[in-house]
Amino acid sequence: MIIEKIINNNIVLTHDHKNREIIAMGKGIGFGRRKGDSVSQSEIEKVFRIKENETLLKFQDMIADIPMERLILTDDVISYAINVENLKLSQNIYLTLVDHINFAIERFKEGMTPENALMWEIKRFYPQEYALGLYTIRLIHDRMGLLLPDSEAGFIALHFVNAQYSTHMKDTLSLPHLMRDIMDIVMSELNVNLNENSIHYERFVTHIKFLIQRLYHNEMLLDEDTIFEDMMKEKYPREFECGKRIAKYIEHETKSEITRMEMTYLAIHIKRVTMSEE
Repeated sequence: MIIEKIINNNIVLTHDHKNREIIAMGKGIGFGRRKGDSVSQSEIEKVFRIKENETLLKFQDMIADIPMERLILTDDVISYAINVENLKLSQNIYLTLVDHINFAIERFKEGMTPENALMWEIKRFYPQEYALGLYTIRLIHDRMGLLLPDSEAGFIALHFVNAQYSTHMKDTLSLPHLMRDIMDIVMSELNVNLNENSIHYERFVTHIKFLIQRLYHNEMLLDEDTIFEDMMKEKYPREFECGKRIAKYIEHETKSEITRMEMTYLAIHIKRVTMSEE
């Protein structure tokens, strides 16, 4: 492999056998070398393949001053999330998670352990992402001997949420509050307590997550006809009105518009989640 750019003593930019641009990492791989020199496969410990040009350029700049063990750990966590947990992640996760893990470790070493005000909501509405956060801090402990607090697992979880929704972090931070408020609206409007351990509750939470994801990706369900909507309105008027209220709340919070079809399906899930509570 021919070196295109030396990033630091341990990281170089090169191409793989299919002529795809990659970032190759290995101890001393760039030391004493120049652009145009060759590097053997046996010297490479880890490879980052980032398809998006802009992300690749930002990643090169960021990793120049980050210790190699932290980069390898981050890549291992992302690979685990994709290959084991089957998450579909934006490539921006390489930027955001590397930066956060590096900062979290430095912060911990300086004796700073910030509280996470969203911990309850993150655990409740994003258990898979929170489990990935816990996996990350266990890996940090196993490899570096540093025991970061569980609050960091919550912060890391939000990066995985962000990478799935392809939102800005400020929008991601509002999602747990959004989920909590939606549940509160259902309980208040229909005067029920929701069973968080029921399958209907789990499906309702999942439906809301996908609804918001479709909203951010501008992939709302289309309004094909009003027959289904009219039927729901007539048969389940309370649930339909509750769905309208939630739709208006989401629109207000996200500054986006929800289709009538989305609102109708929302009413169906509200009916299902409240059936066992009546």
